[in-house]
Amino acid sequence: MSDYVIQARNLLKTYSIGNEKITVLKNISLDIKKGEFVAIIGPSGSGKSTFMNVIGCLDLVDEGEYILNGKSITSLSEDQLSNIRNRTIGFIFQNFNLLNKLTALENVELPLIYQGKSRKERRAIAIECLKKVGLEDKINNKPNQLSGGQQQRVAIARALGTNPMILLADEPTGALDSKTSQEILEILEDLNKEGKTIIMITHDMEIAKRAKRLIKIKDGEIFK
Repeated sequence: MSDYVIQARNLLKTYSIGNEKITVLKNISLDIKKGEFVAIIGPSGSGKSTFMNVIGCLDLVDEGEYILNGKSITSLSEDQLSNIRNRTIGFIFQNFNLLNKLTALENVELPLIYQGKSRKERRAIAIECLKKVGLEDKINNKPNQLSGGQQQRVAIARALGTNPMILLADEPTGALDSKTSQEILEILEDLNKEGKTIIMITHDMEIAKRAKRLIKIKDGEIFK
């Protein structure tokens, strides 16, 4: 079994705007080992969000090969990609993406429904994940009853619930104040110490420095 959870080979991605073709990723190649904490940093328009979508199996490239956990996903169907997303990758978004009508517990349980877990299993897993992020006393609160930092903790708990191999964090502190940002980063660091592979997308160098490795993207290319 390979030590690498991600192997990208000459990834090329273009978008058409009218009659014009824009190349967003230009022959990107990189490897990420299991258990790494990597920050992908770049300014707005650098291609980092597109690269995140490719890593997260939300989008496919035009050319090149993407190998996830030893398996090429370059030519998989949308259903196959969806299954991989649900079982291999936990997503943490800048704006939390919680459902306002559901409690913290129900938000964390939601992805587990798609895994076919029983109601009893879902509840036990969700409670354990909320405990891990320090929110065992907020399981019945809805998002509008939680602070921004608490909502992001719920989002992290939701990402952990499916026991993913990779946590993919897209600007996870972008909507938070500096103190709360530090608390969220400490949670990510602790999860990495437990063995989770974490890939964090950011435009903020101070945030990126908390990772163990930096990958810089500019104009669709990796540079050093």
